[in-house]
Amino acid sequence: MAKRVAVALGRIVSVTVLLSSPTGVVLLILAATGHVSAGSVLAIWGLVAVVLAVIVRAHLSDLDELAAWIRSLAMGGEAGPPPGRENTALAETVASVGGLRRAWQQRSAELAESARRNESLLDNLPDPLLLLDATRKVVRANRAAAKLFGPELAGRDMASFLRDPMVLEATEAVLAGQDLTRECEFAQMVPLERVFLARVEQLEGHPSGGGTAVLTLHDLTTVKRMERMRADFVANASHELRTPLAALSGFIETLQGPARDDEEARDKFLGIMGEQAGRMSRLVADLLSLSRIELNEHTPPSEQVDLGRLVRNAAEALRPLAQAKGMEIKTAIAGDLGHVIAQPDELAQLFQNLMDNAVKYGRDNTAVEVCAAPADQLPKSAGPSLRGGRAIMVSVRDHGEGIAKEHIPRLTERFYRVDTARSRKMGGTGLGLAIVKHIVNRHRGLLTIDSEVGRGTTFTVWLPASPN
Repeated sequence: MAKRVAVALGRIVSVTVLLSSPTGVVLLILAATGHVSAGSVLAIWGLVAVVLAVIVRAHLSDLDELAAWIRSLAMGGEAGPPPGRENTALAETVASVGGLRRAWQQRSAELAESARRNESLLDNLPDPLLLLDATRKVVRANRAAAKLFGPELAGRDMASFLRDPMVLEATEAVLAGQDLTRECEFAQMVPLERVFLARVEQLEGHPSGGGTAVLTLHDLTTVKRMERMRADFVANASHELRTPLAALSGFIETLQGPARDDEEARDKFLGIMGEQAGRMSRLVADLLSLSRIELNEHTPPSEQVDLGRLVRNAAEALRPLAQAKGMEIKTAIAGDLGHVIAQPDELAQLFQNLMDNAVKYGRDNTAVEVCAAPADQLPKSAGPSLRGGRAIMVSVRDHGEGIAKEHIPRLTERFYRVDTARSRKMGGTGLGLAIVKHIVNRHRGLLTIDSEVGRGTTFTVWLPASPN
């Protein structure tokens, strides 16, 4: 305390002496010329010094308070009302500092909001993103990256969780300044196979936090899977068409040659050719139907459809086919079933495909049981469209040989058959359940399959009911 008082007195004295110096010089000159006595000089100089000391003390006190207030503002504290507002000399300074403070607070709030938005934007990016420093350590990782590689990635060497040689080589090249950008594809096999496009890009300037490069990963798994499915589809379709075409070509050559005059062989071959032509016709029709449904799959239907009437009509259309095998199609349709928003032709095709399969693969002299009712409980895999309101379920059950569990996940794939020979013998194209799946997807519904070997299979379609 004594030290602070001594420092304050020293400042007052030094400033007072400095300010009174011109007066002292004038008085000394007057004394030297004989106009003023030495005693008067000392008295006047002393009086001026005392007055200046009082004024200096007041101003220095205000300046000290103003300096302390400004230091508090610089430290981010709440310093209270500004000092020196009554002092005319300091009022402008106080007003300027106050305006600077308000501008700084506004700018700080804008920067904080911008930083928050940038953080939120990075975290909500669907693609994993890593900010790397010059030593390949992670400076920042967004939520998608943490979900893919695990939490607490900051501070870790990228190679500790991403060991693909091509990605590491690309990262090293960018960090070393050999390239501004590098891209490469890599596969991650655990826990499931996923394919990514990695892009490493050098950051310009000196970003805050020590980031030197950014690594983004774009998931190509769906694209690659679609490419494989497309290739498989082309291969399967060409194979399915090649077989009947080869048979037709062979029979035509036979009829044109050795069997030209053989009436019995001609009738037999023409019958087989008719079957093969019918098979190709059904395949082409299903291919066109599947393409049309896929084309419109992203567009929800908009018509009000009486679901009970559609199910009854599909059952009536297939009764002759069932009766030929001694089978019966039993329908149980709830009276309060109501309507659905649907495309009626597609929905009719869906139920006909399911009932046709049930008749084909059910045992002779058994029943195909069709049930349509409001859904009391939804499967766990039901989406928001089903959970957002009332839902209706339609199930088709046969009493056939059943399907082993390992086949069930692949039943809706194009051309997938549990028993290829049996399916072809029955006239199946291998596209019926793929068509069902895509129709269900367009109607924002769900298809579930339950089967037990030796006891039969149940296909259940869940559809959102019309809100009206």
